[in-house]
Amino acid sequence: MRGPSWGPGQRLARTVPRRRDDAGAAAVEFALVALLLFSLLLGIIEVTLLLRDNVSVSSAVRTGARIASAEAGAGPGTCPTGANPPPCSPANVPKLAQDAADAIQKAGTAMPQDNIDEIWVYKSNANGFPGGASTLAASACTAATSCVVYRWNDASNRFQYASGAWISTSIAACVGASDSVGVVMKATHRYLFGLFGTTQSMSDRAVMQFEPLATDSCQANKPIGGGGHP
Repeated sequence: MRGPSWGPGQRLARTVPRRRDDAGAAAVEFALVALLLFSLLLGIIEVTLLLRDNVSVSSAVRTGARIASAEAGAGPGTCPTGANPPPCSPANVPKLAQDAADAIQKAGTAMPQDNIDEIWVYKSNANGFPGGASTLAASACTAATSCVVYRWNDASNRFQYASGAWISTSIAACVGASDSVGVVMKATHRYLFGLFGTTQSMSDRAVMQFEPLATDSCQANKPIGGGGHP
């Protein structure tokens, strides 16, 4: 009986068994790559949520400032009475401040409401800050004479007056000589996975000049009928 015949240049192929060391190395490599990819995915999610909250804060302050700037002559705040009165602003706070806070709440944000620490509504200086401040430090609003703070109220599901004052009649809204109103939102972003820490403080502000009132009611600190407004 003749054995197999091999032509010129042909070799007998042998199957080399795969060693266990190769299989173990492949498993380790897969684990490392998978961990890296999983961490990258979690990082992308964290950054996306952070950017979402940052955009939400910026959008919210613009909404509030736009509403407030159109209400220079809205007068002082009022507090409805009744069994379950809504959050209100006292008479030493302009109505526009509560309206700005309410507008932010009604517009809604992608950020959870309980992440919002507080909202400021204030008379802006030339640099866009309250009173004589040049930063958004916590003392900037409390030290100013025309700055109001609102905080989220879970029970009423609205922003509620917390502190501060701003007399509505002190607002000047004449053509060429109009005050500016600023709105600040301070919030705390909470990370989901802790890759970059647990929380991140964020804030933003928007400043707009008051829309002019009629010439016979646009001046600050003047009586109604004498050039002033409520």
